Amino acid sequence: MWKLILFVLAVGLFSPAALAAPGELDLTYSAVGITAIVIFTIAYMLVMGEERLHMRKSKPVLVAAGLIWIMIGWVYADQGLPGVAEEAFRHNLLEFAELMLFLLVAMTYINAMEERRLFDALRAWMIKKGFSYKQLFWLSGILAFFISPVADNLTTALLMCAVVMKVADGDKKFISVSCVSIVIAANAGGAFSPFGDITTLMVWQAGMVEFQEFFVLFIPSLLNYLVPAVIMSFFIENRKPSALNEEVELKRGALRITFLFLFTIATAVACHMWLHLPPVLGMMMGLGYLQFFGYFLRMTLPGSLARKRAMAERAGDMARLERLGSVVPFDVFSRVQRAEWDTLLFFYGVVICVGGLGFMGYLAMLSDTLYTQWNPTYANVALGLMSAVIDNIPVMFAVLSMTPDMSHGQWLLITLTAGTGGSLLSIGSAAGVALMGQARGYYTFASHLKWAPVIALGYIVSVYAHLWLNSALFEVFNH
Repeated sequence: MWKLILFVLAVGLFSPAALAAPGELDLTYSAVGITAIVIFTIAYMLVMGEERLHMRKSKPVLVAAGLIWIMIGWVYADQGLPGVAEEAFRHNLLEFAELMLFLLVAMTYINAMEERRLFDALRAWMIKKGFSYKQLFWLSGILAFFISPVADNLTTALLMCAVVMKVADGDKKFISVSCVSIVIAANAGGAFSPFGDITTLMVWQAGMVEFQEFFVLFIPSLLNYLVPAVIMSFFIENRKPSALNEEVELKRGALRITFLFLFTIATAVACHMWLHLPPVLGMMMGLGYLQFFGYFLRMTLPGSLARKRAMAERAGDMARLERLGSVVPFDVFSRVQRAEWDTLLFFYGVVICVGGLGFMGYLAMLSDTLYTQWNPTYANVALGLMSAVIDNIPVMFAVLSMTPDMSHGQWLLITLTAGTGGSLLSIGSAAGVALMGQARGYYTFASHLKWAPVIALGYIVSVYAHLWLNSALFEVFNH
């Protein structure tokens, strides 16, 4: 992170070609601007130390966002331009609000499916099949790759990690390698879908890439996962773990909620593609679908329980009767409460911080250096590598704020690199950070780092695959 800050400061202090900020005043050379950079640096260092400090990552960025905009407001008020700063802040806030509501609905649906035990049933099925370690390694990775485009990379990684830890039962070497593979697969799978990662959602909502255009990244994303996975698979012992049996009964409405989630996604896509309305409209309408279905489940619960109790009594199944006695009604708002609020608030802090730095002039400066003085391909590949150290959310938001004049192929390239570059280090993605907590003692920064060369090989192959397979898209520009 400190290297990025020094780079930005160096550009600001020594580049005569630095561009002005979107605002009326260029604060890049001022004490206020440099102080804002220092505040953001300190905040992000605290974010990167989340595991060691046991402090939620939203705290420092929320404070930093407030301080940065207070300084901007003070300078603009002093210059008699308070309305300019106010309008800029409202613009950033609107961008965040659309994305936050979108993510909130998606998280609510995922939590509802988890509460209905859909993911537990998947885990139980995998355990019951008695797969070997090598089969489990491939199955967990492939499922992570194909589930993350819908369920997002963080949720998918946590689910697959729970499966691996349950089946491997303390086999440190296997759990460690599998967690690395799951992080790579979840990040790669999320890169070819607007719903797979916050960064792809940002690009889609900004209108830089249409919904269906993301799918041309499927083969590059698949290669990003397969190249390191094939190499890692040679280090997996081909033996079976001890057999485990777990019976999981889906709760009523689990499959229907899954259908409603898919219907919600279809509504959001239709609103955006055909009506040219923000996708968040369709997602919020989808939350209404879930609320109506939740009402149906509550109203019909007594009759359903009566039928199930009668069947259990006839079968003499006392365990089932006991489970039925502890059933609680489905509540949509309890699912909303379980959303990743720390992630959403962290997202707010990052968007507002980066928006403030952009308003001061730093993003225009960075854009001039990266996209005017550099080849856009090199710039996008470098930003992807940067996302291994800096979270990909501020990287992508910075690029969107710069709005460089790039072809569709380049916008897809930065989507691919920002989404998969974080796989190089365990701290480079939300999936990696989450698994360090879930598989504490098994999956660590060091255990991930030793696979960095093969992960980098997959990253390079995926970039070349995109440049070759989708070469025609590099001639189509966004204006």
